[in-house]
Amino acid sequence: MNFYRWVKRGLNASIEMSNCEERFYRHRKRFNELLGDGQESTNEAASLFYYLNRTGYNGLCRFNRSGEFNVPFGSYKTINYRRDFYVYKPIVSNWTFTNSTFDVVPLKPDDFVYADPPYDVEFTQYSKDGFRWEDQVKAAEWLAKHSGPVILSNQATKRIVGLYQDLGYALAYLKAPRRISCTGDRTPAAEVLAIRNLR
Repeated sequence: MNFYRWVKRGLNASIEMSNCEERFYRHRKRFNELLGDGQESTNEAASLFYYLNRTGYNGLCRFNRSGEFNVPFGSYKTINYRRDFYVYKPIVSNWTFTNSTFDVVPLKPDDFVYADPPYDVEFTQYSKDGFRWEDQVKAAEWLAKHSGPVILSNQATKRIVGLYQDLGYALAYLKAPRRISCTGDRTPAAEVLAIRNLR
């Protein structure tokens, strides 16, 4: 959707927003209907997505193999919803938002890139087609060819570390807190930052 136009217009006033489980699932159903009808670029779809993202579990954005948004209801004591986003207009007026595969994003030679692909773990189904190992390799190789500064983050699995080392990235390791876990485990995860062309 045209994000700038949505910021300028604000949320669709007819979208009821409250931290209510029944309303959340009703709005999720409507959002998926809009996606199925090819109306993902409408003001209504953008407004529903904002509501679902704020109200859903841990702010997740996840779609199933059918392309439907399938994040469950979250459990928050309070949620501060916004209706007017006009204050952001000066900030985003010169930005370009795109929805495409990473390898067609236009980059200038000196652009700084921070890339955060899905962790190299068993579950990578955040979108209809998922993010496979082949996509991890393709992303790392594509960014290795960029002449500007790059930081690439991922879980420090053996094959990720090997991939990044083989492509000439400098590696830095850290323990990253887990905000989302299907088991409820919040133990910090070993993460790697792969760095190129950063002085």
